[in-house]
Amino acid sequence: MLKHCLLAGAMALAPVSAMAETITATVVAGHPPVFRWVRVLPEVFEPAVNAALEGTDYTVDFDNQFGGSIAKVGEELETVGEGLAEIGTIQSLFDPAKLAVQNVTYYTPFVTDDPRAIQTLMAKLHTEEEGMQQAYEDENIVYLGSPTVIDDYLLMTNFPVNSMADLEGRRIAAPGAAVNWLSGTGAVGVSGNLTTYYNEIQTGVYDGVLVFASAALPGKLHEVAPHITKLGLGAQFAGVLGANLDWYEGLPTEVQQALHEGADAAAEWYISDLEKFVAIAFDKMGEAGATIQDAPPEMRQQWADNMDNVAKAWATQLDGQGLPATEMLSLYMEEMRAAGAVPLRDWDKE
Repeated sequence: MLKHCLLAGAMALAPVSAMAETITATVVAGHPPVFRWVRVLPEVFEPAVNAALEGTDYTVDFDNQFGGSIAKVGEELETVGEGLAEIGTIQSLFDPAKLAVQNVTYYTPFVTDDPRAIQTLMAKLHTEEEGMQQAYEDENIVYLGSPTVIDDYLLMTNFPVNSMADLEGRRIAAPGAAVNWLSGTGAVGVSGNLTTYYNEIQTGVYDGVLVFASAALPGKLHEVAPHITKLGLGAQFAGVLGANLDWYEGLPTEVQQALHEGADAAAEWYISDLEKFVAIAFDKMGEAGATIQDAPPEMRQQWADNMDNVAKAWATQLDGQGLPATEMLSLYMEEMRAAGAVPLRDWDKE
């Protein structure tokens, strides 16, 4: 009897965390983990979530499904919204219809090459502007945080570029709304994404791409497009980390809070790592034989001046659908100028 009493007493004194409930979550990303916005999930976000849950009754067991195993690039929003996964990289760049106002940066090139400035502002807009939040709720998504930003877009080609005339008739790929940046350049813009760029340049489908250094190096694009021209097309916002709204609302408060804390940790790691890596990427591509040059200022200005004002057309069209696009365009541009950006064109004022 004494033995049983001692055992019962020991069990009563056992820490609650020893019997913590395990919550499972499938995490999806269309891109493979070679890219930073995917790698940050297992390396930072997930450990930070469980670190935040230490001392509670809960842990989260993450099942990572990356590289298109469940959701291909551009399918993450629907996959998470429909409950086929609990968490995912919600990439507005590849869902321009459903996450329309989130794409404001991709309709305003030549604004800033500072990704941290973009991340700071887009985090603010996502938490303060109802128009941003509503778009996620309409798709049964809750915004967790960790705005994904990417460094300054540049031109990578399999031919040398010294002036706008060199682009005439060339097929240049770009993601999502960035295809619009090629209007007025003489190049033929085609839609593409990082998972196919290498093979399609290698096989002659494209002559080049608009891309950013931090992805160009791990994607080995300098091997097939060794002519790199820095144009200052701008750093961009591409997406967030989101969760299925129904699943999220059924979670204990402690777990909900931990998911947001994990996203905050992921955001800071991501931008710090990105800033350090950009210079490394250029160095390594140069060492591998790539030719890297800054576009002449007159070429940059000519490129910007020749473009259609797709920002105004985009905003007008979305306004007609009842979305606050003109308001978001003005707010974004005003905030960026206030932060010190000097756009080559004031897209909101024309």
